Amino acid sequence: MTPSSASPDKPVRPFSDRDLPHGNSSQDGDVQSGSQDDERLTPADWTRMLAGYQRPIPSRSIFELAVTLVPFFAIWAVAWWMLTISTPLALALALANAAFLVRLFIIQHDCGHGSLFRNRRLCDWIGRGLGVLTLTPYDVWRRTHAIHHATAGNLDRRGIGDIPILTVREYREKGWLGRGLYRLVRNPVILFGVVPFYTFFLQNRLPVHLMRSGRRFWLSAMATNAVIGLALTVIVWLGGWDVLLFVFLPTMLLGAIAGMWFFYVQHQFEETSWQHEDDWNIREAALYGSSHYALPGILRWITANIGVHHVHHLACRIPFYRLPEVIKDHGTLEQTRRITLRESFRCARLHLWDEKSRRLLSFAEARALSV
Repeated sequence: MTPSSASPDKPVRPFSDRDLPHGNSSQDGDVQSGSQDDERLTPADWTRMLAGYQRPIPSRSIFELAVTLVPFFAIWAVAWWMLTISTPLALALALANAAFLVRLFIIQHDCGHGSLFRNRRLCDWIGRGLGVLTLTPYDVWRRTHAIHHATAGNLDRRGIGDIPILTVREYREKGWLGRGLYRLVRNPVILFGVVPFYTFFLQNRLPVHLMRSGRRFWLSAMATNAVIGLALTVIVWLGGWDVLLFVFLPTMLLGAIAGMWFFYVQHQFEETSWQHEDDWNIREAALYGSSHYALPGILRWITANIGVHHVHHLACRIPFYRLPEVIKDHGTLEQTRRITLRESFRCARLHLWDEKSRRLLSFAEARALSV
């Protein structure tokens, strides 16, 4: 998707590899349970304390991968077979299978952070394989997502791996065309309908934004495209176009839409955090600019606990299945930036960051502010 532009008010330091967050992989200390002292911890203190949760459990990682991959392929096969009996039933199964696709994407996400297994190469190859299923070239995504972690909440470094956002001042300074285009992009129908299709079906096919970053990213995209193309050819050859239209596409589209929503709520909420470069701190942005999306149990499982997003940004090498352990041990983190499912729907109406009140506002709220 096309990110927003950086603020023109001050020069922006160019992004480099040293900015990528690498976690504390060498500090697999003991897990420390919470106490009343938790409330006095700074974001940097939290990052050090959470290092003990970063050790993956290989048997658990294999189990989580298996209980997601096996049902995904099984439902896919049953939906394919169901086309011979009832197209609506096949479509219903395909839509339900989007839940497992979302979970596979989060597991791919953990591979990108090197948190699923201690072996980096193993994580990468599992991630590349899952990237075929999620229509996401792994090495390209890993790079852009690392940039997202390294720049989240920085008003001067917007542009890669984020959702377009303007400040109230920037919006007011734009002409009628610029305002209209921004309103169009932030419209829920576009943001959660058109943008997911564009991102996963079109943008992911060509890493144009990494054109000068080396051929590895082009190789990743082209290799992923080739395998996807081969798989789709076999699907149509064996099952016809109905399998593509009523099984493959519904699963992919609904999965993409759901993924876009969860990514949106993780950072686009009223009390999020945005700062200019001089005042920005990566740990503070992690803790206060990422939400704790408190979902019902089944949705927590489907989304592989990615709703515990503030903890993930503080220590990105914690395996997804250990995030609930962190929340259980540290009540302060359980309440920090907590958003319930019902409360999250209001986030779709928030569009502009107000630097004075430090809140994300709706267009109507921004219009009511004194100029």
